[in-house]
Parts: sequence; structure tokens; C-alpha cells
Amino acid sequence: MELSAHLQGILATLPAKPGCYLMKNAAGAIIYVGKAVNLRNRVRSYFHAEASHNNKTRRLVREIADIEWIVVGSELEALILEMNLIKQHRPRYNVRLKDDKRYPYIKVHWHEAYPKVTVTRQMINDGSRYFGPYTSAWAVYQTLDVLRKIFPYLTCDREINGHDARACLYYDIKLCAGPCIGAIDQAGYRQMIADLMSFLEGRSEEIVNRLTHEMQQAAEELRFEKAAALRDQLKAIHSIIERQKVIFGAEYKDSDVIAMARSDSEACVQVFFIRSGKLIGREYFVLDGTEDTPNTEVLAGFLKQFYTEAASIPQQVMLPEEIEETKIIQEWLRSRRGGEKVEMFVPKEGQPHELVQMAAENAAETLQALRAQWQADTHRQELALAELQSALSLPTPPNRIECYDVSHTQGVATVGAMVVFEQGVPAKRLYRKFNIDSTSIGAPDDFASMEEMLTRRFRRWQAAQQTQSQSPGAKIDESFALLPDLIIIDGGKGQLGRAIKVLETYGLHEKIPVIGLAKREEEIFFPHKSESLRLPRHSQALYLLQRIRDEAHRYGITAHRARRAKQGMASVLDAIPGIGPTRRKALLKHFGSLDKIKTASLEELTAIIPRTVAEMLQAQLE
Repeated sequence: MELSAHLQGILATLPAKPGCYLMKNAAGAIIYVGKAVNLRNRVRSYFHAEASHNNKTRRLVREIADIEWIVVGSELEALILEMNLIKQHRPRYNVRLKDDKRYPYIKVHWHEAYPKVTVTRQMINDGSRYFGPYTSAWAVYQTLDVLRKIFPYLTCDREINGHDARACLYYDIKLCAGPCIGAIDQAGYRQMIADLMSFLEGRSEEIVNRLTHEMQQAAEELRFEKAAALRDQLKAIHSIIERQKVIFGAEYKDSDVIAMARSDSEACVQVFFIRSGKLIGREYFVLDGTEDTPNTEVLAGFLKQFYTEAASIPQQVMLPEEIEETKIIQEWLRSRRGGEKVEMFVPKEGQPHELVQMAAENAAETLQALRAQWQADTHRQELALAELQSALSLPTPPNRIECYDVSHTQGVATVGAMVVFEQGVPAKRLYRKFNIDSTSIGAPDDFASMEEMLTRRFRRWQAAQQTQSQSPGAKIDESFALLPDLIIIDGGKGQLGRAIKVLETYGLHEKIPVIGLAKREEEIFFPHKSESLRLPRHSQALYLLQRIRDEAHRYGITAHRARRAKQGMASVLDAIPGIGPTRRKALLKHFGSLDKIKTASLEELTAIIPRTVAEMLQAQLE
């Protein structure tokens, strides 16, 4: 392979030290992150002995236009930096956890006097305890529903002092222990939450023994209501324990059992969690970027990313096969476990070996089920695109569809939303929002807002074309650099007309098909045609159009609300047509605060300002 002078210069100056390297393509995007004990030797190896590389590595090398490196002090530091860079940049040629940013955790707010239990998607160092990650938010909430019946934790925002006159409904239905009224003191409540955490860790024997003792003591002291409550709690705990399969004795080391199944470009990893000798749970994780990658590299990539996100590290990890980075990953896991030893090994016989085999079988079954689901989804998407091509008389299936919507409240905090679908699925990395300055277009005007948004979108396309022609390797925003195969305008003929006007300005009106989608009757409008089109009610094409339109609406509303909140309530009052300094002063003088204005009835507002202005004010403050 013939290297550019730029790459030759980089390879000549690489240091023979440990560190990380970031490979970039011609557009400046990071396409691969790696680590090395010796940066010079490792990076150079990509450009030598090409015949020994797999297809994936050969494709990677052909795309490399630039390389950056970061020198660190040790291989362990390189490992940690590599994991952080992969998580930050998600390079296409690295093995990556699919959708890892969305994995939920159970969070116990242990730093609070009366800890709550919530669901979060981010671990922060705030004194809380975390459990997870889980792959299904639904499973997390199901788990908490069960736990709350056994350990009725707080969910309200009351300030707890134990002297409230009345408890809430949750206390009456036994879903709260009632610390607000002193039904349980702080020590008792914290013990209950500690039991909940132990239960999540699979350590239930001590809880059962203590609650059994407390139940017997309450019965002896003739506190039969307390004894009955403890009896019910124990019964619920036993019903869950019975479902947990006992694998080893309670003295066995806490372990994660890991196995993998692969098919074509997909990989599925199954993890069994064994705590106190019991199988307390299992999760599966899907990996991207595994094509043409050896099993050992896929496993190593999974281990590094999973244990970066894991809330706890076990004493040992069982694997289906040896990996090259065992020693350095063990060293890293030991540091994550507070210096306690963590052993990674491949069991060769006995029950540990059978567990790995069982995990592999589960991974294979899960991957097969997922592939069937993906294939069904892909078939629906292909059918929808084909139907859309036929219905709209397009030359090819619309593989890139852009949809535009405008969101505001009475013209305030106007936001234009652009969503992009590729191959029938959302490409959220390409979504963009446009803050529309209402003062530049006068009174609330959806048509003008649509025109401004599209003008800015295609002005950026034009700029990207100029940049590419003048500097071929320059970094560009792919949201604007590519033209869509179809544009959907959320609205009727008025919005569609403005869209056509913009496309004509940039000479694109004959290149890009554009339609308007009216919400009331789901009518499709075409440029310069009086007749509209209604797709069959149950057609896949209509479902796709509705999904794209609804996604644009959701994205736009979310951005609008964020902008409106940022502006602040006072500026919102000033922005409402008909409310100037005098009326704003009168409103604040009469009601005393913005919060009271927000809760005022229409009649109360009409006593201060005209009814039409009051109606606009209410709409703005909803």
C-alpha cells in the first residue's frame, strides 16, 4: 500500500512508548481507537504484512488519512484511556456495546437520611449505590415493583421529620413504610433499604434469619399486627428466593459467567450473575463492529466496556476461551474492586464448565430470536420504502428521508425540527434543530418559519459542497452535506409552497421530491397539484410516514420546551402579543408571582387583561 507523505511522516515520528492511537478518515472522523505497549511497533504493523490482515483491518487501513496518539505512563493507563475514548467517539471499526448509553441502573440514594430508590441511566459519584446495568428498562421497573412490596421505600418528596399528621395513600396500601408519620424511625428505615440492597446482591439468608427472629419476638410480645406484617414480608422474600437457582454453596465466590454467540456480523454476549452461590439474574448484550473480528478480540472488547459500566465487580469471571489481555484486564478489575483480587479463567470441567456452556446456549437462542426480529423489522422497512416509492412515483426507494416541523407557543420560542430516517429507521445522529427568531419574521408565522429553516438547511448544504471542492479532506457535517431522497413537510399546501420556493432558490426543485403531510386526514399533498393522495389505512408506507412525522413533532416539541424554559417566565410574558410593560406590571401586582399567574383561571386573568390576551397567556404558560 502506498502511503501519503503525511502518514509517512507520522509513522516516522511515533514514540516507542505505551499509549493510545486514534485513526481518522479523510473527513476527520475517528474510525478506530487502539492501545499499545509500544506505539511505534503497533501502529506501523497496520501498514506492513497486509496479506496477514483480515478483511476488516484491510478496509480500516484503506480509510486511514490521519493518526493521532497519546502517550501514557503504563499499559494500565493505556487500557483505561482506550475505553474512555471508545465510549466517547464510538468509532465504527471498534467492537462496541450496542446502545450502551441507554442502559438503566437501579439507584439507591444512600447518602440521603431517608434513601429513595429510583431508576437512572448514569452513574455519578454522589454517595449513592448502583445496581446494573440492565438491558431492559421494563425489567428494572418490574423488579422495583416487586421489591417495593417487600421493602416499601419512599417515593414522595416530603421533608421527613416523623411528625406529619397524615400519611399518603401509599402508606395505606402498604407501599410505603410511613416514616413521615413516625411509623418507622430513621434507623429502621435505613435498615430496610440496606436489606433491599443486600437482596439485590443475592444475599438473602441474613435478611431471612433476622426477620424471622423479629417476627417471633413480636408474636411473643403480643404485637400480632407487626408479626403478621413480617410474616407477609418473609413470604414474599421466599417466593423470589425459590425462583433463584442454587448453583453452588453459599461460600462460593461471587462470579460472572460470560459466553458468546455469533452469526455473520452480529455478536450476542450472555452474562450470568452468581452471588452467594445462587444465579440471581442474567442479561444479554449485543455488540456492533464485530465483523471479521476474532472471538478473543470481541470478548476483550466486551469485557472492557461492560466492566466500565458495571456497578459492581465480582471476585471471579468465567470465560469461554482465553484472551490475550487477561493479565492487564485483571489488574484493571482489581483496581476497580478496591485492590481485591479478581480472577479471570476458562473452566475446563465440572459445574463451572457446564455454566459457561449454558450461557453459550442462552446467547445462541437470544441471538436467533433477535435475528428473527431484526429480519422481520427489515422486511417491514423494505416493504414500506417500496410502497412509498410506488405511491409517490419515485425513481428509487427513498433511503434517506428528511422531515421538517415547526413548534412554538403563540409564536414564542419557535423551533424548527429536522429529523432524518435512513433505510426506514431514525438516524438520530443526523437530527438538527433550528432556533427561529420570531422578531425577524414578525407575528407567529409557520410558513415563514418553515421557509427560514429550509433556507438555513440548504445554505449549509451549499457551503458543504464548496468546502468539499476546495478542501477534499476537510471535516463536514453529514446532516447537511447529503441531499435527501424525499422531503416530508409537516403541514398542508401553505408550508409545502414555502418549501418549493426554497428548493427553487437552490436549484433543487427537480432533484428532490417533496410532499406535505396534513395531520387531520393524513392527506399527502404534491407541489403544483390540487388533488391530494390518501394511502391505504393499513399500508406499511402510511405507517412509516406517520412514524417519521410523529418523530419530527416529538423532537420539535422537546426542543421548543427546552428553549421556552431557558427563556424564563418573565421573558415569556414580555413575548406574548398584547402584554407590554404596563399589563405585565398589573398582572404581577395583582397575583403577586409568576406561579400564581400560571395557576389563575381565565376569569381571573380577564379581570386584569383582555380575554384574547388572557387566552394567549394561558396557552403560553401551559
